[in-house]
Amino acid sequence: MQVKSYNAGSIGEVEFDEKPFQDKKGTDRVLYRTLKDAVVMHQANQRQGNASTKGRSKVRGTNAKPYRQKHTGRARAGDRKSPIWRGGGAVFGPLPRDFSYHMPKKARRVATRSALFGKLRDGELIVADLGEFSVPSAKAARKILADLGKPRRALIVLAQPNENVWKSFRNFPGVEVATAVELCAYEVVTGGLIVAEAAAMEELSARLGHIAKSVSAPQSTLPAATPEATPEATPEATEEEYPVFKEEAPKAEADPEYPVFNEEGDAKDQAQEGQAEEEKDGDA
Repeated sequence: MQVKSYNAGSIGEVEFDEKPFQDKKGTDRVLYRTLKDAVVMHQANQRQGNASTKGRSKVRGTNAKPYRQKHTGRARAGDRKSPIWRGGGAVFGPLPRDFSYHMPKKARRVATRSALFGKLRDGELIVADLGEFSVPSAKAARKILADLGKPRRALIVLAQPNENVWKSFRNFPGVEVATAVELCAYEVVTGGLIVAEAAAMEELSARLGHIAKSVSAPQSTLPAATPEATPEATPEATEEEYPVFKEEAPKAEADPEYPVFNEEGDAKDQAQEGQAEEEKDGDA
């Protein structure tokens, strides 16, 4: 893309890569909805939020009833601080509050990138060489603005903060000075003509561009892991080492103090039952 350039009083054109400022699909479009959200967010964050009104409980005055309830011909009234009376309290009036909120960082970055691409597409961005401002000079700043056509609004974008440049342009109405690091979508939209240094545009491309740079993975300095030795197979345990006792547990002897009752409620003769069970085992 060909963009305007400024150098030593002459205006020309220079080749500029606009791909970092396009969307991921590479189409020439401006995301107006995201851009509008970023502008509204910036304006909301600039609000002081100190508007305050007094309700009927905060208005100075007496709480006495101004006149009796009935037989006056007037509307009944409880006190002189009523909202319908002159000098009374306000109803649902504004109170001090914080209007600030923040969009996601990625959305703010997309909005700024889209705003810059809109300026590039409309021809409202100039890549300029402002020269060296060793001392503040409004005369040099006025000459630059005159060479650019005396724009009503202009935004000077610097790669690094420069106090002399800021002092040179600060007295001109409608002219603002910002750095590439702090540039936001609101400043681009309301800035008018964007006059940016070449280094500032490169920094904006690196900060806002969606084209990811290929970064090689750092090599690990840790020593390579040695393969662990496989544990030797342990021999299976034999019955001789861990014998299994297969003897049956001895049967409990009958206790005469605690007889066992059958279903009919009669006491069983545990001794006879035990002998009968032994005979059955012997027959088997």
